Amino acid sequence: MQHNKVLILDFGSQYTQLIARRVRELNIYCEIHPFNKIPSDSDSFKAVILSGSPNSVRGEAVLHPELEGIRGKKPMLAVCYGAQYLAHFSGGEVAESNTREYGRANLSYIKTDEPFFENIHEGSQVWMSHSDTIKQLPTGGVLLASTNDVENAAYKIEGEETYAIQFHPEVYHSTDGYQLLNNFLVKIAEVEQDWTPQSFVEETVEGLQEQLGDDKVVLGLSGGVDSSVAAMLLHKAIGKNLYCIFVNNGLLRKNEFEDVLTQYEGMGLNVKGVDASARFLDALKGLSDPELKRKAIGRVFIEVFDDEAHLIQDVKWLAQGTIYPDVIESVSATGGPSATIKSHHNVGGLPDFMKLKVVEPLKALFKDEVRRVGASMNMDKHLLGRHPFPGPGLAIRILGDLTEEKVRILQEVDAIFINNLRAWNLYDKVWQAGAMLLPVNSVGVMGDERTYEKCVALRAVESTDGMTADWVNLPYEFLQKTSNEIINKVKGVNRVVYDISSKPPATIEWE
Repeated sequence: MQHNKVLILDFGSQYTQLIARRVRELNIYCEIHPFNKIPSDSDSFKAVILSGSPNSVRGEAVLHPELEGIRGKKPMLAVCYGAQYLAHFSGGEVAESNTREYGRANLSYIKTDEPFFENIHEGSQVWMSHSDTIKQLPTGGVLLASTNDVENAAYKIEGEETYAIQFHPEVYHSTDGYQLLNNFLVKIAEVEQDWTPQSFVEETVEGLQEQLGDDKVVLGLSGGVDSSVAAMLLHKAIGKNLYCIFVNNGLLRKNEFEDVLTQYEGMGLNVKGVDASARFLDALKGLSDPELKRKAIGRVFIEVFDDEAHLIQDVKWLAQGTIYPDVIESVSATGGPSATIKSHHNVGGLPDFMKLKVVEPLKALFKDEVRRVGASMNMDKHLLGRHPFPGPGLAIRILGDLTEEKVRILQEVDAIFINNLRAWNLYDKVWQAGAMLLPVNSVGVMGDERTYEKCVALRAVESTDGMTADWVNLPYEFLQKTSNEIINKVKGVNRVVYDISSKPPATIEWE
């Protein structure tokens, strides 16, 4: 089935992925491409969205897209930088704003009988994020909406299906942003809403059968959502020709190796569990630098995985749970932070000697879509709702060097924290939670004796994609009970603290 597609041209905005996710929520398939790498098959896209950008159209580093084959021929929505670009280079004027226009604003004027603003009313809250502003509309520009501070908040170009806005409809703070995107894509551009989890499963299974035939495929399961959903799609397509390997690196949560293996077997998957914890801990001995720890884990994982893959005769493919944000980063408009491959996590950056072709069934999906696809295949809610867990596991939650004893301590602490979140019905309200073992001892008192033991930090954050995150305001009673339980039950810990830092500036993990 050929979907109507929407092309999003990325000018480096922090919100570009969010635009794509909002479009996908409308059950419309879209792709992000760098502004300077417009796909050669641009005819297959039914509408185009220009993203925002940290750059200025008045500066030295103007980002110039090749819009000749698009503008006036396809419906186009220009957001923020895109709106300013169209104005500045088409007879309008963009100037530095007297005040940086950032944060919440309200629409004070909306042109009547305008399909673009159907079901959106004056007073609607929008989110601004720009330091330049459009002083004069481009040639053929028609004013559609204003705020108290921004006269030209939205406009269209006569004779074209080209619309431009100086606010961000994709962020939650723009209360009618979803409606605006719906008006543009469904009503104006007439894009069909046929991108559903069910259609994705059907098309992907069919595509995998065609791509793989009778070949054998090996997949490294992590216990997480992405690799589990990838496994189920492949299992539907090729059954017993899929060989899953679940490696215990000794850095998983308490009892996770056994629990997850049992769960996978219940799903009918062909899974082999490999306990290589001693091999990993040996390679980590004496390492305290986070990057060296990551590299050691990545190297040993590939060695263990390669040993196991060689035991399967005639395996030709390696399956990975790569998802769309990883793909976007690798071709980001600005080079971005994407050059580093998470080798231990997705078995990315595999050495040449493995000689396997790669298949990535989820590479078109965002994380929330992966969960919806899993749900449409009736996968266990408990598995689909699992918090993200870092590839290097507890190694980057134990600050400094690792020992078996430190891993034991943190597994016990983590288990109490996570179990209590579930018991208090807080687990599903948190995006990610975990505990950190700090490389400091502090004085305490237990009974009549002074102790000199470890300090642990608990961390719980809210997020949609991990790019930004806020700490969760957990109830004091919950923290009190959890702290008491940890100190009373986990030998070696006498102090518990709660991390109240947001990202940015702090990261979610401590290492």
